[in-house]
Amino acid sequence: MKHYTLPKKELWTGRVSNKWLYLHEKVHCTPLKELPEAQKKSIALLGYACDAGVHRNQGRVGAADGPNVIKSSFGKMPNHLGSNVLLHDVGSVTCTNSDMESAQGQLAEIVTTLLEKKQFPILLGGGHDMAYGHYNGIKKYLDAKKEGQTIGIINFDAHFDLRKNTEQSNSGTPFYQIAKNCEKEGIDFNYLCLGIRKDANDRNLFQTARDLDVIYVMNDTFQIPLLNEITTWINAFAKNVDHIYVTIDLDGFSSAYAPGVSAPSPMGFSPYMVLECLKTIIGSGKLISLDIAEMNPKYDVDGQTAKLAASLVHHVAHAVSES
Repeated sequence: MKHYTLPKKELWTGRVSNKWLYLHEKVHCTPLKELPEAQKKSIALLGYACDAGVHRNQGRVGAADGPNVIKSSFGKMPNHLGSNVLLHDVGSVTCTNSDMESAQGQLAEIVTTLLEKKQFPILLGGGHDMAYGHYNGIKKYLDAKKEGQTIGIINFDAHFDLRKNTEQSNSGTPFYQIAKNCEKEGIDFNYLCLGIRKDANDRNLFQTARDLDVIYVMNDTFQIPLLNEITTWINAFAKNVDHIYVTIDLDGFSSAYAPGVSAPSPMGFSPYMVLECLKTIIGSGKLISLDIAEMNPKYDVDGQTAKLAASLVHHVAHAVSES
């Protein structure tokens, strides 16, 4: 595959216990073509090493190096996964010659394959243009089942990423592209945004969100004191779809937690709020796949953002394996 690289064992290092106490001892570096159909719970980590969409969107490039840095940080963390749970690093999708569209297409194909092999995909990026390929991979998998199953997207983000792709697609257009595809197919566009900031979206984006019936929670409301209300909104959203695809844009977090992103701001949300919401989403039993976008090691401080991303993966992997 032109836009695919094999997993790298050298990323997976850390304390050695010889008792699988750490995730680098647990993980299997498994090329996609060697990945078997899972007979028990199995999690697959897939990188999206592409920031061409960030460059097109006038952001700070560097996120192409994000997947490997997240994997390295994750591998050093303690392993609490049961012996009956498998963990695979299946490599990364890459972007050559700024051909983002081909990378998105490759990503979609691999996501479909992972779901067919009964893996739970966790994608690591990379620009948020990853979302377009990720969604299409999930949809292709569900369409093949011919059961008319609906997908709900929950995006933890400061930005709607609903920019119109009239000139060129980029990291700010994926959900507009998805919405337009849904319109063409005559299906509902189910999109919930959590953490939207008024200082990060112009009036046209808010109008587009209204036109597309997007449900969103502003950042000043996306706070722990209002968790019960937000949990109610998440549950109501989940009730109306068959599957949930979660995407977490690291630039939605305050730069106090995530300085290493393409578009940092001190005004973002906290990790604790996201973790509480993830508990509700995973508890619904409808989470089909998840990604983490916009990790930019070039601007990170003491690996702080990488550790945040790895901690989110740690939480999701363990929660999914226990659900």
